[in-house]
Amino acid sequence: MGREINKIFRKFIQKFYILLVFQHICREIQQTLRIMITIPQVVEKIVSAQPFLAEALVEGLINVSSLARKIQNQVEQSVKKPVKIGAIIMALNRLAPNLEVKINPGLKEVITNVGDIIVRSHLVDFTYKNSNTLIEKHTELLKSIGPNQEFFYTMVQGVFESNLVVSSSLQAKVEEAFSGEYLVSRSQQLSSVTLKLPATNSQQLGFYYFILKNIAWAGINIQEVVSTTNEFTLVVNDADIDKTFSVLKNMGNH
Repeated sequence: MGREINKIFRKFIQKFYILLVFQHICREIQQTLRIMITIPQVVEKIVSAQPFLAEALVEGLINVSSLARKIQNQVEQSVKKPVKIGAIIMALNRLAPNLEVKINPGLKEVITNVGDIIVRSHLVDFTYKNSNTLIEKHTELLKSIGPNQEFFYTMVQGVFESNLVVSSSLQAKVEEAFSGEYLVSRSQQLSSVTLKLPATNSQQLGFYYFILKNIAWAGINIQEVVSTTNEFTLVVNDADIDKTFSVLKNMGNH
């Protein structure tokens, strides 16, 4: 009788041990599944927080293995578990097509609907320190110029400085009108390119980023930016005006 009881007891212990092992394996599988679900979310959050990184990933300009190694610590901290490089690489490869959709929703349509491109040359850029008399002198200068559409004239007032970009033929008038003001800087031999924008530009995420990215990638230095609701003007050095026009004209082909 005693032997039978011991035999039954041993079988019970064996089954109980097997059950514990099975439960442990199930918990490990569940944790692994949770990590696998979380890794793509964490990777997307890390990449999406850096627009240049996201676009470079979409364009295939980044070594995915190197990027995976670089963000491995961030991913592991977020999921609170060790994460293999291979899992991060897989998440990055799957993420790229989704990012392309998110980065460019409707952007190409807006870019291709950009209107006329207007080029002006022989410009001078003035920057004055703000004062109590600056606006008054600006008003007097506009009155002296009159409604002459042949001149290029823009003024932007910042918190501490005001900027004027004008046709070089107005340089003497500007210097005379603002003779008592503090001149911060003056740049000559400049040209501008003005884009007439579609009305939907202000609702399109990444519109200005797309323009400035193409300008930067072409190695063009921007002297000034002037923007209204439906106009966008870049002021560049005379030497860069042809390249600037070409980049802006061909944006819709990218």
